[in-house]
Formats: sequence, C-alpha cells, structure tokens
Amino acid sequence: MDESTPIEATPFSYLIPSFADDEDNLMENISSPTFQGVTPLQTVDDETPYTTPPPIPQASPLQPTNEENYNTPTPSQPLLLATPLSFVPPSDESNTVDVDPSIGPIKRGRGRPKGSKNSKPSKKKLGTSHPNNEVVVSGQNDETHNNTSLSPHPPLVATNLQAIVPYDHSDNNSLADDDAAPSSDAIKRGRGRPKGSSVKKLKPNNPDDKMVIFCPSFDSMITEEEKENGNEELVDSVRMRFNAVCRRLGHVSSEKAVVTTAFSIFNKQGVRTNKKKRVGPVPGVKPGDIFYFWGEMCLVGLHTQMPAGIDYLLTKDGAAEGLTTSVVTSVGHYNDRTDELHTLVYTGQGGTCKDGKPRDQELTRGNLALVASQKKGNEVRVIRGVEDPSDKKGKVYIYDGLYVVTHYWIEKGTTGFNEFKFNLVRQQDQPPGFATWRLAEELMKCGSSNQLRKGFVFGDISLGLEALPVPIVNEVDENDKEWPLDFNYRVSSKNLSMMIIPNHQSTGCNNTCKGGQSCGDPMCSCIQRNGGQLQYDNRILLYRRPMIYECSDLCACPADCKNRLTQSGLKLRLEVFKTKSCGWGLRSWEPIRAGTFICELVDTVKERDEIEEDDEYVFDTSRVYKKFRWNYEPELVGEDCWDQVSEVYKLRSEILVSARAFGNVSRFMNHSCLANVMWQPVEYEKDGQPS
Repeated sequence: MDESTPIEATPFSYLIPSFADDEDNLMENISSPTFQGVTPLQTVDDETPYTTPPPIPQASPLQPTNEENYNTPTPSQPLLLATPLSFVPPSDESNTVDVDPSIGPIKRGRGRPKGSKNSKPSKKKLGTSHPNNEVVVSGQNDETHNNTSLSPHPPLVATNLQAIVPYDHSDNNSLADDDAAPSSDAIKRGRGRPKGSSVKKLKPNNPDDKMVIFCPSFDSMITEEEKENGNEELVDSVRMRFNAVCRRLGHVSSEKAVVTTAFSIFNKQGVRTNKKKRVGPVPGVKPGDIFYFWGEMCLVGLHTQMPAGIDYLLTKDGAAEGLTTSVVTSVGHYNDRTDELHTLVYTGQGGTCKDGKPRDQELTRGNLALVASQKKGNEVRVIRGVEDPSDKKGKVYIYDGLYVVTHYWIEKGTTGFNEFKFNLVRQQDQPPGFATWRLAEELMKCGSSNQLRKGFVFGDISLGLEALPVPIVNEVDENDKEWPLDFNYRVSSKNLSMMIIPNHQSTGCNNTCKGGQSCGDPMCSCIQRNGGQLQYDNRILLYRRPMIYECSDLCACPADCKNRLTQSGLKLRLEVFKTKSCGWGLRSWEPIRAGTFICELVDTVKERDEIEEDDEYVFDTSRVYKKFRWNYEPELVGEDCWDQVSEVYKLRSEILVSARAFGNVSRFMNHSCLANVMWQPVEYEKDGQPS
C-alpha cells in the first residue's frame, strides 16, 4: 500500500450554484464543508515527537474547538480527531497552550451628531460559545514518517490546514500571552440618538439573518509575493483557514452556498496563494492531495476556474497562446472515461444552449486550449472528481499529478451531438495520486482478512475488541510475519487512576432533556456547559475549546446522542503498517475530514519521575513544538474579534501517559512536527466522577 498518498479530512458538504450555461464543464455539487485532514492510506502523525523533554517554553494559546472552564482532577483519556494539516499538541507547564490571536480591539464609530436624521440600524453581530475533554485531528502527512491517514493519542480528531493569525503582535502590546481577551476595557459605544427622535427597535439577533461584513483593516498576513507564489506551509495555512470559516458559516447560516460565500470572503480579503497562473506543478500542492471544496482548489492556485472544468492561460496571464493548465474530471455530468489509472479520456466543454437544449460542442475556449496543449506538448494538471464516500450528494477532488494531451477526436455523445474527446497520459516518476484512492477502495471491498494481499500479517490487532478489525501489514519485508506483541490491547483506559472529587454533584441532563431523545436544545444542562451550543455538527468538531463536556450514562439521552461523539468507539477503517524507517505506523482506508473523531488516547497514567528514558510511547500535554490556530477568524465572517473561541486547553491536572504496556491504535501514531492529527480534551461522567 502506498504510504505517500494521504487523504484529507474536511468538514460538511456544500453546493456550488450551477450556472445556466454548462459550457464551463460544470461540476455543480461540492461536498459539504469538510476540512482537510487525512487522506486514504495517509499516515496519521501525532503532533509531538517525544524524546527526553527539554525545558518547556511558554506556548501561545491554541484555539480549541470549544472553550470552557471546569474544575476536576486528573483527566482521563484524551480523544483523537482528524484535521487537515499538520498540528502540534498544545503544551505548557500550566497545561494550557496559547494561540496568539493577537487581535486588537476594533474602534467603533461615534454616534451621529445631535439632531441628525435617523438611519437604519445595522444588524448585531453573532457571538460564539464553549468546550470539553477529547481529541481532534487533521493536517498533512510528514514525509519523514510513513504514515497514511491516522493520528495518535487522546481522542484524536481531524483538523484543517495550519492557519495564520491575521494580526501583528507588535500592535497589541496589551495582550496577554495566554487565553485573554484583547483588552479588559469596555468598548466605547457610539452616542445615542438625539433626544425626542424615534427609531424602530432592533429585531432580536437571528443567525440566519447574519450578514458577512468585510473588515477593511483586516491583515491576511500574506505578502504580495506570497500571494503570487506560495509554498507548502502557505497552502496548508490557506486551506485550514478556509475550512474553519466554512465550518462556522455552515453552523450559523441556513444558506446552501456556504462554500461560495467563504470563497468570496477569502478572495476579497487576499487570503490566498499561487495567484500567478502557471503550467506544470503548483508550489505546495502534491499528487494525492484531497480537496472537498472547489473554491479551496482556486485559493491555492491548483485550478482557478470557478467552476469550469478546464483552466487555461489568458492574455492577461502573459501567455502568447491559451495553453491548458488543469482539468477536473466530471462526476456524472460529462462522459469522461476515468477507469484507467494512468490514462484519461476527457470530454470537452460546452454542448448545451442557454435554454438547456443540447448542441454540438465548438472548438473554442477550453477545447481550443486543450488542442493547443496537444500541439505544444505542455504538462496539464489533472484533478479527479469522485463521489464522496460519506456523502452520496457530495464530491471529493484528488490531485493526480501531471498529464500530457496525446491526441483528440470528435464523436457522437449520448445526446446525439458532437463532443470533443481528449486522451491524456500520466507522466512517469510521480508519487501516486488517484491510484492510492483506488487501492483504498479495493481494500474496503475485500476486508481486513484478505491473506492474498501483499505483506498481509494478521487480520485484527485488537483481537475483536474494536467494532471494526484493524489489520497488520508489512510491505517493507513480506517474509517477516512478526507483529507487535509487546503490549496489551485495550479499547479504553478504564484502569486510569482518577483523582476523586469530594462531594461531586452530577451535572447530567435528566432534568432538562426528554428521555430517549438526542440532546440539541440549548437549555440542555450538558450543552449549557459548552456555552449553549452543540460542539459537533454531522459528527464533525466545530471548534477547538479548552474543554468539551459530553453527556454520560447519568443523562436521559440515548447512547447515540449527538453529544456523545467520542464514547462510541472506533468508526474508521484503519490499519497498522510497517514503515521503512519509523517502525510501525497507522493509516486509514478512507478519507478523514478535518474535525473527525478518530479514537481515544488509551495509555497508562505516569508520574514524571516514572517515565523511562527509552519509552517511545509517552504523551505529554505540557509540550508543544508549533503553535497553530484551528478555529475560524471572526473578522472573516463579520463578527467581532472578541468573539473568537479560545483554544487554550484547561485541564484539572497535567496529562502524562505511556502506551508502552497498554494501548489501542493510537499507540501506533508516530509523533511528528508536521502532524495531521490534534488532540482535544473531553470530559464526561463515569461512575459518578468526571472522567
């Protein structure tokens, strides 16, 4: 199984509005806003390489999915979630991680002069909410760790690309290093209306009526040169920030065009890279990268036509002729032939009148550009569009590398009218892209007990303890059938030593929720602890928070309650595989969207003086190597910068655990400074005590 191609996790699906003229090779449906995370057969790397712990520097606040304070003793197992790009677990001697929002207060305009005419009041801006105790993952793969799609330790969740905080710290000297508002002073309000004037009362705030207001002073933190030519870090950052905004807009808005709205915001505010059109590879984008949004491909320069399937150079791009730069294969709209891994028959664009009636395709625009590329022999980027396995109405886009157009012809299509057909052949010596996706599909069909598979060792390392089997493969040395037997597999840390809280009062939601129904009412006492909002949407983590509080067995809701995401066990098809240089690793057979829960971090609690020097399975919450911001930037969605959700974890005590003797699949997530998984603390009650 190829370890170099990962699958990204992304949030919910969205629809891109279709256009009347389908001459643009329209691909109208775009998957819900998912955030980049782990791609199929992509290794899951944890955020922290654990060696002998050096002095711990003060970390800037990380942005958790949901923020909240809670006082309880030692936490139990953290949960793992999938996120799109690399992340580093927050660490700090005080068990909090700083995210450096560095957002200065926005000055409000003064009221109108006394006696002036009344004007229509502007709508109020939307607020945000709180967190609990689990783990989320997402990010890119580390090439030094042959990981494929999973992440390690506490409840793991998939996260998006690494975001850049949009403000210059030098202008915010008043900000604290940890989780603090930009200023403790009250914001001065404008003067009231003149005495005796009459103004209609403002309507109550309705999230569905929320309007996106662009912040004229917003700093994208991307230079003009970086906007023209990017790199891997910039691409990851733009994608992570875009996914975060899509999650937010999808959560507070009932509109379907969430992705289109997010794309408009990013384009206008300059949060993009690789704007310069080019033939050949795009800096920071690799074969095998997965995209859940069409607009996401545009913002990183992979395919800049929105949403036409053929992208080509124009005169304004400095091109003497219109050479094709990239094409996106259609899912059901055009008759593309995509069965072969190294060749592709691409159908030209057009063939439909504005009134929807079919007609012959013409040798113009994108079709003419493909003919020019065939004559010139230039490389063309190919993005394969496929159905989203988790959403039949959505799509996933896999970058498959560079192709060349070898020849073309005209034939009658299914409508009886002429269509252009272009034959493209994949260039050699490229990392696998679509081939990895196909391999993962075959593995899902054959199951974990396929002994004919190359490097097969054993069908299930959990020995039936997990709901889904976790096979073991060794493709590095097919004759070596040894597998890790030096630990006991456990699905949860039931034996974790917990600090008992005297006179602890249960916070279950029996008195506020109806029995047998999933929690969702803002008045639910468990949801109230999370700031009055559910922290998950369609099983995707919305925001990192200091702590997320889930329902427990003491609550009246059922086991499949939406607020019990991390308590339902393993839901992803994973496998343990032998890497070339990092021992055993963990990867996924299916794409993991950013914010997806992967697994709990199952280990044994340790005191710092109990950790052995050669213990390679230690997870330490006090260590962080790279700060990152996973949550959305309020200014990008027309909200006050003060409304940002804190990402500073607040734990009852430091978590220091080892999976050397006991563990689950998280034991095989290799640590990496370019992680694609992050952890999120989650708390719920177990045996009458916070866990």
